[in-house]
Amino acid sequence: MDVQYINPFVLAIKRVFETMVRTKVRVGKPFVKHDPCASADVSGVIGFSGDAAGCVVLSFPISVAVQAASKFAGTAIDESHPDFADAIGELANMVAGNAKKEFHGMNVSISLPSVIIGKEHMVSTSRSAPRIVIPCETDLGSMYVEVGMSVEKPTAATAAAAAGASA
Repeated sequence: MDVQYINPFVLAIKRVFETMVRTKVRVGKPFVKHDPCASADVSGVIGFSGDAAGCVVLSFPISVAVQAASKFAGTAIDESHPDFADAIGELANMVAGNAKKEFHGMNVSISLPSVIIGKEHMVSTSRSAPRIVIPCETDLGSMYVEVGMSVEKPTAATAAAAAGASA
């Protein structure tokens, strides 16, 4: 997956968490996920379709998810609160929507969020697209964002670069 499709997620994570959760995010070096591992307690999942197909998954340990949801909601909520899943889903939605804005010249739709809550669960996505993990450290604790996406239509910048290389 081209870095031009990962950078929008890095920017979106910082933008959303610094604005909506009021916490700084330090993004580690993204890497390709080779083996499935069960390490999340809470995950917000948003699907992509159109010129880019796949999904983005925000995954948290329960303590980080509870703190993030509480700061986002402006009131203390835990995993049993009726608004907890909605808060996590909306954070995932905002990260996906912010990243999508950077896919210039592409027709991409995002799905409604799904939220998975369960100790050390695994989110399985399409194996056809490489999955990139973006590790994040916040004042609330660690989290990670996983992006798996295949691009059907190159952006104008990619198409221009390819045209210049073949000339």
